[in-house]
Amino acid sequence: MFRKVHYLLTLLCAGITASILLVMSFIYLYVSETSLTQSQFLSFQHAMDNLINNFRQQRVITHEWLIQTEKGNACSIRITDNGIPLLFSQRNSGDPLRAAEEEALDYFHASFSFAPAPGDAELSSGEEDCILFTFPFTSSSGENYYACFARISKEDQSTELLILHPIKELDEKIKIQRIHFALIDLAAVFLLTLFSFFFTKKLLSPIERSRKEQIQFVAAASHELRTPLAVILSCVSAIKKASPEEDEEGFLATISSEGQRMSHLISDMLLLSQADAHTFPVHLKPTECDTLLLNSYEAFEPMAGEKGISLTISLPDHVLPPCLCDGERFNQIMAILLHNAISYTPKGGSICLSLSLNTAKKPELLVLSVADSGIGIPDGEKEKIFRRFYRLDQSRSEKNHFGLGLSIAFEIVHSLDGNIRVEDTPGGGSTFIVCLPFHPVSGEKVL
Repeated sequence: MFRKVHYLLTLLCAGITASILLVMSFIYLYVSETSLTQSQFLSFQHAMDNLINNFRQQRVITHEWLIQTEKGNACSIRITDNGIPLLFSQRNSGDPLRAAEEEALDYFHASFSFAPAPGDAELSSGEEDCILFTFPFTSSSGENYYACFARISKEDQSTELLILHPIKELDEKIKIQRIHFALIDLAAVFLLTLFSFFFTKKLLSPIERSRKEQIQFVAAASHELRTPLAVILSCVSAIKKASPEEDEEGFLATISSEGQRMSHLISDMLLLSQADAHTFPVHLKPTECDTLLLNSYEAFEPMAGEKGISLTISLPDHVLPPCLCDGERFNQIMAILLHNAISYTPKGGSICLSLSLNTAKKPELLVLSVADSGIGIPDGEKEKIFRRFYRLDQSRSEKNHFGLGLSIAFEIVHSLDGNIRVEDTPGGGSTFIVCLPFHPVSGEKVL
């Protein structure tokens, strides 16, 4: 499912960005080509104005002057005097350019009147009148030109000029620009698709990881619930088959024990579901954390004594003032860490509780640690122990340990804006360190 979603998101992201890129490229090309064409056409108009003015000032028109003018303006010139083409205009009659001149004349007479249009010029000087037209033209062979038609009238003489300027360079420049943009767009679309592929994959990875963890959580919860349920059903079946003489108290005690075990597991799972839904209940109120630590010490000292474990406590030299904290959650963290330490510390070991205030950082931190001399935790497992249903050694785990305690402690600590980590205890064992923000109750000062 995630693979299909990944591909669809990649296609969507790449398609949208590529479409925007292509639209912007087309707009830029249109604006650029329009500006380039208009600039070229304006240059042609200015050049034709100068050429016609020079032509009018010439008293004698020679072939050499016309040839030089054609080369200088990169154009061809056709001249008729009272409707009769000059010999210069009849040269190279088989040249395709001569056919283009005929087509340009036909196009001009079919499309224009002798009234100058906007952008055309009407020049007059004394008894001499001149009408000038400039227009773009495409021949039947597909060649593009800028054309200029001028009629100079003086007394009873009329001279007509047709000037064709091939715009191959402009067409080639536009063509090269389009090819460059096409290649750039293709490369950009490829890179955008590649980027979208990795970006959407990274975007989906937390969701995919969360789904995998959810599947693993459900599978592990089902496995943990199956065992006590099987025991309960087995005891119920045994009670049904037992004779009146058989003692049913043992079966009922087992059913009660397994029922409580299932109840604890369900309560833990509900607590974690609240954390996942960000509805974890936290009630901050003035709390004396050192007193809470002493209460936890007194509550777990008998349990540690039964296993032959030495439990000690270390408090700050000065009494800590009350601070804003959730006392119930604080006790829950302590219960989880102490129960975990007692479970994994062998007989004759030791556990040390300590509470201190770190004033070097702002805000100040309340540092709680539980150090044991137990079996220790390998470096590669330190990050995994806070995962749900994870147990370091399945074969040595107690029956009542579901692997949820440390994950619950992790969620509680983070709900209190703190952090929890585990380190090695010098000499062997593990030390869990909890850092919580210390917010003294208003009016109280730290000694």
